[in-house]
Amino acid sequence: MSATKMDYKRELRELYAPGPRPVIVDVPEFAFLMIDGHGDPNRAEEYREAIEALYAVAYTAKFAVKHAGGLDFGVMPLEGLWWAADPAAFTTGNKSAWDWTMMIMQPDQVSTAVVERACARVAAKKAAATVARLRFERFTEGRAAQLMYVGPYADEGPVIKRLHAFITEQGYALSGKHHEIYLSDPRRTAPEKLKTVIRQPLA
Repeated sequence: MSATKMDYKRELRELYAPGPRPVIVDVPEFAFLMIDGHGDPNRAEEYREAIEALYAVAYTAKFAVKHAGGLDFGVMPLEGLWWAADPAAFTTGNKSAWDWTMMIMQPDQVSTAVVERACARVAAKKAAATVARLRFERFTEGRAAQLMYVGPYADEGPVIKRLHAFITEQGYALSGKHHEIYLSDPRRTAPEKLKTVIRQPLA
């Protein structure tokens, strides 16, 4: 068993701990637990169930690797890809029209077999239907612009516009889905102190 716990957020600080000013990064391919859904994350029961299933499988997989004598690592933060069929619904805050993919990055030590066993264990206890929607995939985001935002989720709008303006100023165009990485637990953190990485792929 590993003597120390691997902190991937620290190892990947360029991607998970940016400053408040926009920067361009190249995001390599990572493996993720992922689940798709639709609707207002503040109201949709589907969203709450998806987050619970993601974390349950992520922690089950983590402890399976650790107990097998493998790497001890901290579970990575929740991430979300957000978009809407009508882009106006996203920019105007019509959350009921939003589509999303919520996901948690997995280190290479977490194999498909580990994930399948973890899903089976979680599904046997609860949320079998939700766990059945979960998938384990590799995802490559490529070149993107990002920054750290501190504050309530509802007040992100001006910061997102600033990030988009930066992309345009650098001679790029927006490409792909709006990406957020949630570094704080909203149940334990005051809204004004919530830390969120806001990322936008570009072309």
